Amino acid sequence: MSMSPLDNEHFVRMVPRRVRSIGSTATTSGSRTHFVAPKQGKKFPGIRKHMQANIGDVYRDMDLSCDTYPADDAVDPKAYVGAASTFSPGDVAIIFTPDDTHHDIAMACIERGMHVMVTKPIVQTLEHHAEIVAAAKAKGVLVAVEVHKRWDPFYADARDRARSQLGNFQYMYAYMSQPKHQLETFKAWAGKSSDISYYLNSHHIDFSEWTLEGIARPVRVTGTSSTGVAKARDVDAEDSITLTVQWENLDGSKSLGCAVYTSSWAAPKSDVHSQQRFFYMGSKGEITVDQAHRGYTVAVDGAPFASSNPLFMKYAPTDGLFSGQGSYGVRSFECFVDACREVNAGTRTVESFDDGSLATAATTMMGTAILEAGRKSLDADGRPMDIVYGEDGRTPVGIRPHEFGS
Repeated sequence: MSMSPLDNEHFVRMVPRRVRSIGSTATTSGSRTHFVAPKQGKKFPGIRKHMQANIGDVYRDMDLSCDTYPADDAVDPKAYVGAASTFSPGDVAIIFTPDDTHHDIAMACIERGMHVMVTKPIVQTLEHHAEIVAAAKAKGVLVAVEVHKRWDPFYADARDRARSQLGNFQYMYAYMSQPKHQLETFKAWAGKSSDISYYLNSHHIDFSEWTLEGIARPVRVTGTSSTGVAKARDVDAEDSITLTVQWENLDGSKSLGCAVYTSSWAAPKSDVHSQQRFFYMGSKGEITVDQAHRGYTVAVDGAPFASSNPLFMKYAPTDGLFSGQGSYGVRSFECFVDACREVNAGTRTVESFDDGSLATAATTMMGTAILEAGRKSLDADGRPMDIVYGEDGRTPVGIRPHEFGS
């Protein structure tokens, strides 16, 4: 995975409703894609250069034309408002921005009547998540989280096996990391507006929520961390964060399971950009997945030895053409756009996608509760946090410090 100027800025991608396909760039009928940097337009020249070098110069017949907000010489934290005003109800906004900006941008697009996909985590608090769910329902628009691991065939199969064969939840250990040079890439926001748990633990927490829907619910979260590497680089952030989550099985037994989610951006550079693996155990069996190593390695003169994963993204062109449309890094977006088209056409309702086929805002509140509770626990020197549920026993409505002995 190559890093780019996009990884260190705020970007919203807005796609008109007449979408034919979506891949490395959006291909539209009679309209253009909009890129929005709701802070500094001066980033755009570098972004255009990067896109040309890594897309236009690599693949044939790729249209990189787009409108950008604000102007290249402007600074405007509210540029997304002006961009959204040029779109119509039923159009699509894809939001990949620092975590603390998700809520305001998503709400502006929802108010415009646009369908919205937001990178994980959708927001950082249950309060903001509930506001987005309510606003989306009021406007009748589809809002979902971009968690592409749901389209990884290994993870999807593990999820289905766990639900159909492995019984009640017992234990899970998940690990995901990125190399320490990411601390420089993300220096503008790391430790200021978000942390490594929101950034990476969100993947495996979503896997758990998706897998355990109707089977178990998270009830208690404890956060711990390691420090030193980031602060030595003048980044006031944890190096690694571990969230220990107690899950309660919903079969009436009130039996408990335990999940341990660890994420880090202090790892050494290795054969993969991101180490990612998990072990899952149910009452009737277990599963181990190493997503980073699929048995496919590449060695090229002048380049580091690498473990490749074309299942996520196939970068190598076929006869000069981009041919990664079947990769799960693309399908995550494609499936959302297809769903929006169905809603626009009236062939499906927004609520019908709450069946697990998409990570809709309405079905991902437990993940937000875990992440927020983890942050609260870290800020309280590791005090466990309890997740509070509404009358249905399935919708988290709050977080409170655990009272020992209660």
